[in-house]
Amino acid sequence: KSGCCPSTQERITFVPTPKEISQMAVNHLNQAPKPIVSFGQGCEGEPLLQSEVLEKAIRLIRKQTNRGTINLNSNASLPSSIARLIEAGLDSLRVSLNSTQEIYYNRYYRPNGYSFADVQTSIQLMKEAGRFVSLNYFILPGVTDSEKEFAALCRLVESCRPDFIQLRNLNMDPEWYFRSLEFPRDEPAMGIRNWLQTLQQTFPSLQFGYFNPYLENGAIHQG
Repeated sequence: KSGCCPSTQERITFVPTPKEISQMAVNHLNQAPKPIVSFGQGCEGEPLLQSEVLEKAIRLIRKQTNRGTINLNSNASLPSSIARLIEAGLDSLRVSLNSTQEIYYNRYYRPNGYSFADVQTSIQLMKEAGRFVSLNYFILPGVTDSEKEFAALCRLVESCRPDFIQLRNLNMDPEWYFRSLEFPRDEPAMGIRNWLQTLQQTFPSLQFGYFNPYLENGAIHQG
């Protein structure tokens, strides 16, 4: 509580059961146009920490309906959990990244009990299963469009084959960010517009947007 203004909604203080989750999800999937249900948002903690609940919920959902897209917003830290969710019926995964260079990823996320290699493995598992992967990529000029970061992103796209990049403005004090990451101030940069154009030219099939897309047969619905 900040003391200056009330929250728009109260957080629940319990973990819903798989049955409770599936009841809400199935109702939405059966009635909404182009329906999507998602587990996890940036402010709600890491959903993979409740992967057993999610696995059971997804199985219950898919027993009742084949409609819609089941998505997971995650740090993709637990490949073994991702594998179980794939088997249960997870359609898409959105992976949050501030950087594709491990040193700067680690300085931002401070991973505990997992590594950047685990994140990449989770993406690869999704793609091997024919599922959809988005990168929730945090954009900050001077970092994102640096030549070394662009090269690292290209390597990740080549090796992990994500389908989609959500370009997410990093709403953070840039001075603090550069200082915390110990990112060199004199790193050559491409410029964001040139960065995006070059990325599109390098990977013509890579798609861009700002939200998790509704899928049909594993691909973005174009209608």
